[in-house]
Amino acid sequence: RLQKLKEMFTSKFGSAPKFYVRAPGRVNLIGEHIDYCGYAVLPMAIEQDILIAVEPVKNQVVQLANTNSLYLDFSTSVNNIQINKTKPQWHNYFLCGLKGIQEHFGLNNPTGMNCLLDGTIPPSSGLSSSSALVCCAGLVTLRANGKTLSKAELAEICTKSERYIGTEGGGMDQSISFLAEEGTAKLIEFSPLRATDVRLPSGAAFVIANSCVEMNKAATSHYNIRVMECRLATKLLSKSKDLDWKKMLRLHDVQSKLGVSLEEMLTIVEEVLHPEPYSTEEICKCLGISPEELRSQILSQNTQDVSTFKLYQRAKHVYSEAARVLEFKKICNEAPANAIQLLGELMNQSYISCREMYECSCPELDRLVDICLQFGAIGSRLTGAGWGGCTVSMVPTDKLNTFLKNVKKAYYQTDVQRLPLENNSLFATKPGRGALVFVEA
Repeated sequence: RLQKLKEMFTSKFGSAPKFYVRAPGRVNLIGEHIDYCGYAVLPMAIEQDILIAVEPVKNQVVQLANTNSLYLDFSTSVNNIQINKTKPQWHNYFLCGLKGIQEHFGLNNPTGMNCLLDGTIPPSSGLSSSSALVCCAGLVTLRANGKTLSKAELAEICTKSERYIGTEGGGMDQSISFLAEEGTAKLIEFSPLRATDVRLPSGAAFVIANSCVEMNKAATSHYNIRVMECRLATKLLSKSKDLDWKKMLRLHDVQSKLGVSLEEMLTIVEEVLHPEPYSTEEICKCLGISPEELRSQILSQNTQDVSTFKLYQRAKHVYSEAARVLEFKKICNEAPANAIQLLGELMNQSYISCREMYECSCPELDRLVDICLQFGAIGSRLTGAGWGGCTVSMVPTDKLNTFLKNVKKAYYQTDVQRLPLENNSLFATKPGRGALVFVEA
């Protein structure tokens, strides 16, 4: 693949690349939609990745090309980075990583670059192709400008810079992209950023299945509405407990300020919040603020027009999911005889909570989870933002081949649209390594 990329680069730009950067996609085993609430998550890097061949150049122009002809060439001056939020095209994600590094170092005269990108992560599938591209671009810019940062610093910068495109993400994708190590999943905790090895049980494989429904977080408001619902739940819970609610942004802040367990937080949610949706009027009344203050001080730009918010359901999902992550890690560490069974149950509970409480599934994902469980998965759940994208299933190793055969038949071969996609849509994966740079010898 590297040789092929080098040849394409040379024919495109007329000279050879000086170095290559790779950043992996990821699958989140458990801990969906809780990183932006401040809670630990449990992802692993996958083998699929973004690979960029790079040649720094004297002029201050970045030229971007893609081995996939569906993605058009793009070039811009490095001194005038414009990121278009309304159309999240592939080059805008590259520009996020580029701009993040430029701003971090205050680079006045950043170097120009020729870049050719090759990606094997299915796009809009919930496997973090966009974050892998942002991370790859950050690392490319760092290397081309002769700067250095730790992996954790890079992850923090790339998390912030992906927000240039309008996604209010939490940092899981960028952290695992840099901090992953081969052979182990990671418990990723935030503020401060820490990654702890989690050894997955032998005897089970993790299988990714793409529903073939594409979901682009930056192009829809579903994702950012959920972020706002969690923020509003934080404010109302804080106010009810006489905390300084204006300073509280994440559901984790409420728990740590009150010094109580996740189970106790679930009880507080039951006491304070009602299951019926909250109107903006009711939220303003609870907080004692005007609709203008709500819009300008709390809501994000792309959630200004939302009129109702589900706070009880979202808070319930987040606190219960945060507890499942810790339980998952504990089982992996203690490795009881029935570990696979117990982990599968946690994955199933996570999926039900995502579907019922967070409402981030879709009919195709529901169908795919059912099929995976029917053909021998011990646990199966959606992974990534949801509303499309992939499922991840834990399958006993001895059943893996029949599982793959049956899922192919039941989900991909029954549908004309999915049939051509089946080869890249269903695969077992092992924990892969994180982002790296390699230089032409």
